[in-house]
Amino acid sequence: MKAGIHPDYSEATVSCACGMKFHTRSTVGDIKVDICSACHPFFTGTQKIVDTEGRVERFKKKYAKKAKA
Repeated sequence: MKAGIHPDYSEATVSCACGMKFHTRSTVGDIKVDICSACHPFFTGTQKIVDTEGRVERFKKKYAKKAKA
């Protein structure tokens, strides 16, 4: 490998919004994420719906009428 052309690859801490932290290596330093494997619905088997402005209820109400027809 040529000297001086590669970025610094140092240890970094990944922090999730749920509080989980783990260590890895990265070229960008510490990383903050919103969802990790400890709280992601695919890995946990639970479904979390973050509803802003009633969008989920509006969607369900709109398509419930079509399902009955």
